[in-house]
Amino acid sequence: MEEGRIRELENDVAALSARIKALEVENANLTARLSQQHGENQSLKSKRTHKNHKNHKKENQGNFKRRFVALKIMYIGSCYHGFASQGCAFNTVESEIFAALQRTNLVVGSIADANYSRCGRTDRGVSATAQVIALYLRSKKKALDDTEESGYGSKDRVIVARSSREEEEMFAAETDDDEIDYVSSLNRALPADIRVLGWCPVPPGFHARFSCLYREYKYFFIDDGLNIDAMKQASQRLLGEHDFRNFCKMDADNIHNYTRQILAFDILPIEECWEGRSLWVMHVRGNAFLWHQVRCMAAVLFMIGRGHETLTIIDDLLDVDKTMRKPQYVMAPELPLVLQSCAFQGLRFYCRPESKAQIHRHLLKHLDQTLLTAALISEGMLELDCPDSIVSFSKTNYVPLLSRPTEPTYEERRKKLINTTNTS
Repeated sequence: MEEGRIRELENDVAALSARIKALEVENANLTARLSQQHGENQSLKSKRTHKNHKNHKKENQGNFKRRFVALKIMYIGSCYHGFASQGCAFNTVESEIFAALQRTNLVVGSIADANYSRCGRTDRGVSATAQVIALYLRSKKKALDDTEESGYGSKDRVIVARSSREEEEMFAAETDDDEIDYVSSLNRALPADIRVLGWCPVPPGFHARFSCLYREYKYFFIDDGLNIDAMKQASQRLLGEHDFRNFCKMDADNIHNYTRQILAFDILPIEECWEGRSLWVMHVRGNAFLWHQVRCMAAVLFMIGRGHETLTIIDDLLDVDKTMRKPQYVMAPELPLVLQSCAFQGLRFYCRPESKAQIHRHLLKHLDQTLLTAALISEGMLELDCPDSIVSFSKTNYVPLLSRPTEPTYEERRKKLINTTNTS
């Protein structure tokens, strides 16, 4: 009985093996047919492309006019998975910009051929009013030699002076109405929540990230009973050069130096008020920022403002010898965070008056819609007939930061990464 069962299983295995071989053959045939079809499609596409670009053959051979420019961009980040394009996330601000550049034919070839750079990588949900990118775009003017040494971005960050009148024109865009209207052309092709605010010619050595002198962020928040004075005092302890590893999301694989310099930190009121709650903003300036640094700093300041922590928690977290492991805490929400400014020496962004008026009308329309939405929400709150009150924060169930579970240190993360690499 048992031998019969064994033979039956052997027959099943043989049948499965035969089926697997048949499927492999079928898969090979389908792959070959697919490859053949792909080749035919590519050939057809190539013929169409050749036909469509026949009149531009001379340009495609490298004789087109290009100009290295910086673009200042504003975007509302609530609907995007961050600014930078990523392999697994297609819904990014950068991917929309790339698509608009291709649709308007302002970029010849691929983005990689345009010497593209960005100033910052804002995260999912974060907005910007002055993000800066740089790349070569089509131009009506005679372009400078791409290989010319500019000196821009060197240690002293000085743009090399140019004696030629033609070269001076290349880097002076204040009244450059003879050039392509980059602002208007791109804004017609971009989604409603992304706008180019201006452009500026830059020398070939310019890099949007490494030529930046400093960046400024704003974090908006509602004063719903916060101790603003305590938050202001605590923010001043963040000024200067510190190791901010306890105020960021650590990326031990790519970042090995967590020292950054905060140049200014102000907490200021904004003349807006709803239901007895006033609007405030944290204004932070730094030469560079770590991943989620602003949101982590804001989160700790809110803990102080609510009376959960004292001012000394800032000193404790900045002392990485004393607090070697970052306590676990939730970052401040991403939506109120805005990249407000990226500073560069010598850059003056230009926008034609008519294009500027179009942008103003566009933004005013969005502002009107937002105000109408706020009015509807306010009407709904009136229907609740609730008495005006200020929220009081309770310390019930609050666990002090230094008593919480902690994250691994940088050294522990690096060791884990190395072990994972060695075993893979």
